[in-house]
Amino acid sequence: MSIDRAKLSATLAEHGPVIRVVVLSTRGSAPREAGAAMLVWETGQSGTIGGGALEYDATSEARRMLGDQSITLVQTKPLGPALGQCCGGSVTLLLERFASEDLPDRGGVEGVFMRPVKPDAASVVPATLLRSASEAADAPMYTDGWVAETISPRPIPVWIYGAGHVGRALASVLAPLSPYTVTLIDTCPEKFPESLPDGVVPVIAANPASLSSYAPPDAHHLVMTYSHALDLELCHSLLSRPFASLGLIGSATKWARFKKRLASLGHTKTQINRITCPIGDPALGKEPQAIAISVAQTFLQMRTQLDTPKEIAS
Repeated sequence: MSIDRAKLSATLAEHGPVIRVVVLSTRGSAPREAGAAMLVWETGQSGTIGGGALEYDATSEARRMLGDQSITLVQTKPLGPALGQCCGGSVTLLLERFASEDLPDRGGVEGVFMRPVKPDAASVVPATLLRSASEAADAPMYTDGWVAETISPRPIPVWIYGAGHVGRALASVLAPLSPYTVTLIDTCPEKFPESLPDGVVPVIAANPASLSSYAPPDAHHLVMTYSHALDLELCHSLLSRPFASLGLIGSATKWARFKKRLASLGHTKTQINRITCPIGDPALGKEPQAIAISVAQTFLQMRTQLDTPKEIAS
């Protein structure tokens, strides 16, 4: 994982100063991996470092820091002796205060945020950290009182058309997954739930297909409206523009009909085959939550591919 600058910025805008708690390193058995992080503000928190007692203790410490204006704290917690957890390992945490003027800069290496986090840290970046940071490792790098983390790239947009049961379930599952951002689209306010998960942007459009001209070329689209006619119009419109992926909810019969209709609208077989239908793994079930989990698995696999160093992936 890397530091999510966009999420940090949005949280600061909504809640004011926060303490970011990140797992710097682990030894032995631990609840979460290095890089796992959460944000804590005076009246709430988001994200998780896992572990129950570990997270509770870190949250309490973070709120103390907010109260006394502390800037940074590095602490190592032996999970068994200190917190009574049965993991048996230890976790080193960095608790770091951020305000709107403290958003990460890239420092001396493109895409990497380097900073001293201990009072006795040297005034210049340690050479060993500079060499390691140039490799853009996924986990935080900590040496001689300095920390380096990669900065998340621009969020990847996911547009969900249809705020029904499946659309809501998908939005809830996908919203917490970095680096994706979720836009939930439907035709009128009544189709949306009273509340949406943090990070889900609701968009009301009388004709959702007209939004396709505004979609970023790297957006992932998931079509699941209340109307087959609207689904077809969306697929037709989206196939005429660049996109990262396009998924359509539906049965084999629906997909067969859509392929014929899209062909009659002038789309080639190659274009039509870019649509994934059905979405998810039907073997896991047709409940909205089952579909959402199955689709989320695909996005997690894509995230893993994004995080894989190019020399390994090639």
